Amino acid sequence: MFAKVRTIVRNNRRLRIGEIADDCRISVGSCNTILTDDLHMKRVCAKFVPRFLTDDQREQRQTIARDLCERSCEDVQFLKNTVTCDESWVYGYDPETKQQSSQWKGPTSPRPKKGRQVRSKTKVMLLAFFDSEGNVHHEYASDGKTINEEFYVEVLRRLRESFRQK
Repeated sequence: MFAKVRTIVRNNRRLRIGEIADDCRISVGSCNTILTDDLHMKRVCAKFVPRFLTDDQREQRQTIARDLCERSCEDVQFLKNTVTCDESWVYGYDPETKQQSSQWKGPTSPRPKKGRQVRSKTKVMLLAFFDSEGNVHHEYASDGKTINEEFYVEVLRRLRESFRQK
C-alpha cells in the first residue's frame, strides 16, 4: 500500500488526502498515517520566488540607499519633506489560495516554488505617491494610455492639488 500511495503522490503532489485515500481505496486516517509516519511527508505551501536583480541593478540600489541614508543623517527633516512615487502595472488575477497551492513533499525534497499568477487581460497602471505619513495621491492609467511627458505633467498638477487640499 505504501508503494501505491507514494506513486500517486509522486505523480501529483497537489492531491488532498481524501483524493489519495479514494484512489487507494483506504480510509483517510490510514492514508494520513502512511504519508506522515511511514513516508515522512508533510504538506507545505509554495514559496514565492523573488525577482533576481542584475549586478548593475543591485549596485545602483546600494548607491542610492547609501546616499539617502547620508542625507537623512545630515538633515532630520529630509525624509519628512520627501515624496516618492511608485508606478506598477496592476493585472486582474484569479488567485489560488495557499491551501490550493499546498502539496506533499518528502523529507529530502526541496520546498515547492510558486510561480507568478497568469495575467488576465485586465491591466491598468497604478501611480502611487506617498510620504512619511502615508499615501498622498494615487491614480490609475488604463491600458492603452500613452505614458509620456504630457501625461506626467497632468498627474503632477493633480498631485499638487492633493497637497493643497491636505
